[in-house]
Amino acid sequence: MKCVILAGGLGTRLSEETISKPKPMVEIGGKPIIWHIMKYYSFFGVDEFIICLGYKGEIIKNFFMNYKANTSNLMINLNNDNIQYPNKTNDKWKVHLIDTGEFTMTGSRIKKIRDLITEDNFFCTYGDGLSNVNIKLLYKHHITNNLVATITAVQPPGRFGSLILENDLVKSFVEKPIGDNSWINGGFFVFSKDIFNYLNHSEKCVLEEDPLTELSQQKKLSAFKHNGFFQPMDTLRDVRFLQRLYEEENCPWKIW
Repeated sequence: MKCVILAGGLGTRLSEETISKPKPMVEIGGKPIIWHIMKYYSFFGVDEFIICLGYKGEIIKNFFMNYKANTSNLMINLNNDNIQYPNKTNDKWKVHLIDTGEFTMTGSRIKKIRDLITEDNFFCTYGDGLSNVNIKLLYKHHITNNLVATITAVQPPGRFGSLILENDLVKSFVEKPIGDNSWINGGFFVFSKDIFNYLNHSEKCVLEEDPLTELSQQKKLSAFKHNGFFQPMDTLRDVRFLQRLYEEENCPWKIW
């Protein structure tokens, strides 16, 4: 199976970083977040990726065109220009880098890579979020339900502490409760090829709007509930949080 990664957005909420690079190239622990995502999928046996490029896509292209140099130490013999990679990675990935347009919406990006999908089902995710969702169980859930699409439902990280009040007295204080009992779209989709029937050719087809709404109304959209780690990278605060987890060697997604 292939994994489609949506990596073309402008990343305006993270302008401190994205003024010079696309958001999937923002680094956590010295490696772009898209690299962490691909390493995670690869752990579960997914080694072919279709990356939908847009804003500053040439930077992502350059990273993979010089992948060994960007991910390894180098030993260069200046006498004969010989280059060696002492700690070369063993990644055996096949990576399709497809320009899907700078201002193209998510659904339209997926529509544009239709010809590269030859299997009955494929994975799809955003290029800016990390999780420890079990990809094998996610896929099993999708096959068991036999619907057009499966979405990973997660409970968002808490932002604020919560007060439990009794009249004018604080009965208890809960530090940043997770999710407030709500579920949100965490990405990490599985789609059957029928998903393309719900995506139009307009540049403005937003996956999360009409296509998923229509699927839910037709009862063809399944939710795989994930109670574990999930962290989007929408703001500089999120980048710093993920970096701190990495530095503390407390990375729930780093299982390779």
